[in-house]
Amino acid sequence: MSLAQHLWDINADLAARIRTHDFVQGLGNGSLPIENFKRYVAQDAYFLDAFARGYAFCLANGTSREDLYGFAELISGVVEELKLHKSYTERLQIDLSGVTPIAETKFYVDFLLNTARRGRLGETIAAMTRRRSTLAICPLPTETA
Repeated sequence: MSLAQHLWDINADLAARIRTHDFVQGLGNGSLPIENFKRYVAQDAYFLDAFARGYAFCLANGTSREDLYGFAELISGVVEELKLHKSYTERLQIDLSGVTPIAETKFYVDFLLNTARRGRLGETIAAMTRRRSTLAICPLPTETA
């Protein structure tokens, strides 16, 4: 059994609780109050800006052509996600220019970018792995309405 599978297995109860959380359910079925959704989009866009920069640090510190191709593709994926957010922000009139990150978002973004600035590819990849591995079940927290 892989380490990743082992970690998913021992945390299955937590993953199930996250999947059944009111926020996650509301996001999935469209019943999330619009103000909560707006806060979520703003926080996620703030986070994604930093995530794209983290991948850019990885691209700059990569050592092979495969690194170049792989990180360029990952940056492109984040940019596409940001374009989706842009469509939401335009339609819902969300101003991303002055987003104040919640404590959890700020902490993770600061951690990620500080790690990336040290220029150690492996450490930066490790710092970014949490988001990629939990994205499907753990969106950013929001306040309840």
